[in-house]
Amino acid sequence: MSRAVAAHRGTKTRRGTDAVTMLTVYLVLLLAIPSGVVVTALGSLGSPSLMWGLVLLGWWTISRLQTRAFDLRPIAQPVRFAFSAFVVIVLLSFAAAMLRGQPSDQVSPAFTALVRLLSWAGVLLVAVDGIRTPSELASMVRRIGIGAGLLATLGLLQFLTGQALVDFFGTIPGLSMAGGIQERAGVIRASGTAIHPLEYATALNAALPLVIAAAISRGFGTRQSRGGLWWWLPVVLISISSMVGVSRSAIIGFAVAVITMIPALPRGYRAAVVGMGTVLGVAVLTAVPGLLATTVRLFAGAASDPSTQSRTNGLERVPEFMSTSPLIGSGFGIFLPRYYIFDNEWVLLAVEVGVLGFVAFFGFFGAAIWSALRAKRSRESEVRMLGHALAASMFNVAVLFAFFDGLSFPLAGGMLFMLAGLCGSALATASAPERGASAGLGGS
Repeated sequence: MSRAVAAHRGTKTRRGTDAVTMLTVYLVLLLAIPSGVVVTALGSLGSPSLMWGLVLLGWWTISRLQTRAFDLRPIAQPVRFAFSAFVVIVLLSFAAAMLRGQPSDQVSPAFTALVRLLSWAGVLLVAVDGIRTPSELASMVRRIGIGAGLLATLGLLQFLTGQALVDFFGTIPGLSMAGGIQERAGVIRASGTAIHPLEYATALNAALPLVIAAAISRGFGTRQSRGGLWWWLPVVLISISSMVGVSRSAIIGFAVAVITMIPALPRGYRAAVVGMGTVLGVAVLTAVPGLLATTVRLFAGAASDPSTQSRTNGLERVPEFMSTSPLIGSGFGIFLPRYYIFDNEWVLLAVEVGVLGFVAFFGFFGAAIWSALRAKRSRESEVRMLGHALAASMFNVAVLFAFFDGLSFPLAGGMLFMLAGLCGSALATASAPERGASAGLGGS
């Protein structure tokens, strides 16, 4: 059996470790361990998921150096190109900021932000170059769906009990933990293993299109596959969690996920699914005392809400903050909350990496969505479904990043770059029948 055929069938190489396994370890560290947990001795660089992302970057680098030329069948990857352009601008911005001179308390956050970006680069590159078959891509998406369903379950338990349930991580010797349960209008705002409820909502709603796709396709199996209906359980759990999150962003993210996935539903099921979703929503809002009134006030009183006013006022101050370096910004990770809290990642990036960085990051999202949609040209139905779902997930993250500074939170950032990497792998997977399968990562 040739190496290319072995890779196409998802067979592990003699090195014994494949990209799906490596990414699954990252996913577990990202979702199962609270975002606020760090190895005390390493400080902000001690996050388990961050450290494993650096391992992924090293593994990807070594694998690429060991891969021989005839093992590769190059596939143009807009996602990799757009991300590389963003990284170059971030490095230029960082260098310029250091040359200008910075207060001592800004140098460490900027360095941490760069290391975090390198960690996310490892996740992105392993996903783009390591996943090459529909079965591998479907397997990774299923694991994200299972992880998101378990995360939603934890959030619902927090909502019902009023307890964080993950505090024990802070008692483990050598570990420190930040974060905790929050309330709004007397209603518990669950956060799962995230630092903040908005980070939690972003992770769940980014995964929701993938979970819906798995449910529609019975776990990406055949129509005769048994147990396919169980995939609707994570959909229900994430839906309920979004409704009880007492968050405008969570509800908007949920709505975007559902609306963008409606075209993927079989025509005969669209009305039934939408109707069942409406019934579920009404049942949840009426079953939880005060939830309906609180949710209505979130939108009805948005104009006078302090967080909304802060976001609006922040837009007026953007030209002021960008005036010193409009093209490459003040420096990635340097604009600290003491200056202003925008609660908008797009605005924050415009300040930190300037117009060029903003355009590059926007292009990164565009490249990921385009790559996923190109996968819909595949002759395999599961690849077309995966392409649609991944594009919907990326669009959802782009929308939600307008409501909080997502790259400042490990869970939200980790999900973004994993999904973007899977968009690239979807493009490669769709091209595989025409180009042949490449050896991918883990082979030599």
